[in-house]
Amino acid sequence: MCRIKEGAVRARPITCSSWSVRPGLARLACACLALAVLLPLLASCALFGPAAPQPTRVPRVGFLSPGDPETARDIVGFRQGLRELTKLVEGETAFIEPRFAERKDERFAELARELVALKVDVIVATATPAIQAAKEATSTIPIVMAPSGDPIVAGFVASLARPGGNITGLSMMDRQIGAKRLELLSEIVPGLSRVGVLWNVTNPVMAMVFQETQEAAQATGVQLVPLGVREADDLERAFETATRERVDALIVVGDPLTFANRSRIAALEVQHRIPAMYSTRDVVAAGGLVAYGPDRNDIWRRAAIYVEKILQGRDPAVLPVEQPTRFELVINLKTAQAIGITIPREILLMADDAIQ
Repeated sequence: MCRIKEGAVRARPITCSSWSVRPGLARLACACLALAVLLPLLASCALFGPAAPQPTRVPRVGFLSPGDPETARDIVGFRQGLRELTKLVEGETAFIEPRFAERKDERFAELARELVALKVDVIVATATPAIQAAKEATSTIPIVMAPSGDPIVAGFVASLARPGGNITGLSMMDRQIGAKRLELLSEIVPGLSRVGVLWNVTNPVMAMVFQETQEAAQATGVQLVPLGVREADDLERAFETATRERVDALIVVGDPLTFANRSRIAALEVQHRIPAMYSTRDVVAAGGLVAYGPDRNDIWRRAAIYVEKILQGRDPAVLPVEQPTRFELVINLKTAQAIGITIPREILLMADDAIQ
């Protein structure tokens, strides 16, 4: 061990005060020493500063529509729902990624895969083929139906109360709608006894609608004449059969086939002078006589509520499917005149819209 000899002078730390020669030079040296220590610290703060808060990720909502960007009403209704029914603000707390099939159902699969590749947080699908494409594209991203005809028959959900998968939303199901349409037709067409039902026989959901309409007809004593079609080329034959069978009126069951050919069907209605009942206002706007069904704009608006709940962390598997609560009656008065019928005043007063 090293020992300090007695009498030796112990070394002491050198401080600024220990400089006895040239005090000014000592103070300058001390200042330089302080700067040498502080400058790197200051530079570090300037470069890196305090840790900045990480920007919050804004969720993205995929929107799968059968329409086109210029005329699609579904996305307009959905955006209206975001503004009026939720706290979401487009562009601030949610981004919308719209994809439009432009009336080409075969495009849905590709568009759905695009949305999945973008890793959107939820997909809103506004037609049965769109819902099917989204279902096939992902089993993890939540899907909001807006709407589906019968999501149970279509295989989208296990039940309305507890969907059980990644799909929930809104349905067009209403067991009383067939009876209501027959009731309205009986008031528009006095002496109604034979009603043709034009429907797409390849669509299992439409088969269920036909069955419900048949049950309602039996209860009221009206005879139904089935007019099944498989493709657009069958439409003329269906109207010829309706004329030959002397039906008093038609019920046209809405699905992608009949909707895509709505103008053609409306023209055939006038040509054969057979009053027809439809399910959506779009067909009446295209020249059909009358439509009664769920208010689709309300459905598109309410889809926004589902999106907000899902983005808040709710599990779609336990979010119940909602059935329609608002219905609308729309009449085309020009078509009524062309067919040669007079709409009763009581029906006009009930109508939500009368197209001149």
